[in-house]
Amino acid sequence: MRRSAPLVLPLLAAACTVGPDYAGPPKAGTAAVQRGAFVRADDAAITPVPGVARWWDTLGDATLSRLVDEALANSPNIDAAQARIREARAKLDQGRANLLPNVSATALYAHIGLPGTDLGSSGGSSSSDGESQGGGSGSNSLSSLNFYNLGATASWEPDLFGGQHRGVEAARATVGERYADLADAQVSLSAQVAQSYVNLRDAQERSQLNARSSELQSRALELTRQRFIAGTASRLEVERLQGQLESTNAQNVPLSAQVAMYKDALAVLTGRTPGELDATLDPPAPVPLPPAQVAVGDPATLIAHRPDVRSAERALAAGTANIGAQKARMFPGLKFSGILGLGGTRPGDVLDPGSLATILLPQLSWSFLDFGRNRAAVREAEAQRDAADASYRGKVLEALQDAEDSLARFGATRRQLAGLVRSQRSAETAATLNRQRFEAGTSTLIDQLDIERQALSAAIAVSQARAQLTVDYIAVQKALGLGWSEPTS
Repeated sequence: MRRSAPLVLPLLAAACTVGPDYAGPPKAGTAAVQRGAFVRADDAAITPVPGVARWWDTLGDATLSRLVDEALANSPNIDAAQARIREARAKLDQGRANLLPNVSATALYAHIGLPGTDLGSSGGSSSSDGESQGGGSGSNSLSSLNFYNLGATASWEPDLFGGQHRGVEAARATVGERYADLADAQVSLSAQVAQSYVNLRDAQERSQLNARSSELQSRALELTRQRFIAGTASRLEVERLQGQLESTNAQNVPLSAQVAMYKDALAVLTGRTPGELDATLDPPAPVPLPPAQVAVGDPATLIAHRPDVRSAERALAAGTANIGAQKARMFPGLKFSGILGLGGTRPGDVLDPGSLATILLPQLSWSFLDFGRNRAAVREAEAQRDAADASYRGKVLEALQDAEDSLARFGATRRQLAGLVRSQRSAETAATLNRQRFEAGTSTLIDQLDIERQALSAAIAVSQARAQLTVDYIAVQKALGLGWSEPTS
């Protein structure tokens, strides 16, 4: 029987693993995957090849690329996501360690004193009249014993039904979920930085154009006032131009506030305090424009790559493993405890190899009468797995909708921008032709200033549309889940 004992323990450890095995995510978004292309990717600028992780570099703005890199390196949100990864990895390490025996060193001293008990001469010397050294006689006598021990204790609970292995499996899936959460934070952060930067440059450019428009309107108003004094213009014309000027000047007020707000937003996103980036961002720069060809990949690539979908898939895997961990609690558990040490009634015994003592304590436990607690825990885990399954399918549909919507907006903005550019060219041509008439003396300066103001209004509309096109391009990259890369370790 003793010879077979070493063979029993490995068999017990590998007895069975209860609970369902994870078979992968459900086939969500199957129709889109089979179609192999996005429905709204009908624009000539859209190409079906996968996009690049550092999509912001395709905008060709060195300042923007530097700001995104600094944000990814310094953002508190990224630091928090990385801390959650370390927490999940620590829990995984704990789960793996729980599969192995636990050994600890012990040093023990015990002094035992019991009334009316003869513990032997080593526990104290008895007096010649029959009384113990502690005094008293008969049933009131007190005997004492000293005990010294130095050794180690060990315990091990074999994973009979795979509950601990399922716990490790769930913890490993949670680590993957946390890495996907980090990637999702990186995607959102890079998009936020790019959008704030584009909005800043747009506000700066529109502020300059508005200032130019104010100058033209001021000149036209002054000329009209002179004509009014001379009796060749009406009071209505003066008031109309005065109202236009006040309206244009009023538009510069919120634009100035927007410039300050976007600069502060970029400072905070990069881990700085508001105002620290003012010197870098104060010099105006043109709005960066998207590349001529926008790579979007296909729905299958989106589902496999987008971080929030990956996070939901890992949560489903963890929920599936947790069912097995809860089911294992319904079965008996076996635990082995042991003590190995040197000891006796004298201090010197802890150094005597002849006083070696060993104790093996196997313990079998089974909560067979728990009034349904374990079964309820299993049902709870199954419900959580079903919720995770539904959440994953919902995330896939949301991701596909997000991508389709962003592609539709991007295509619509491109068409709108093309129309506005044609309108601007017509306004500029009209200004050029009227200048020729003015120089020939067949048109007034007021007419020329008004036509130039209209051309500036067209330029402002084009500036806004260009900025919106880049913002929509950023939204496409975010919807595709770009802006992160696989961890190196």
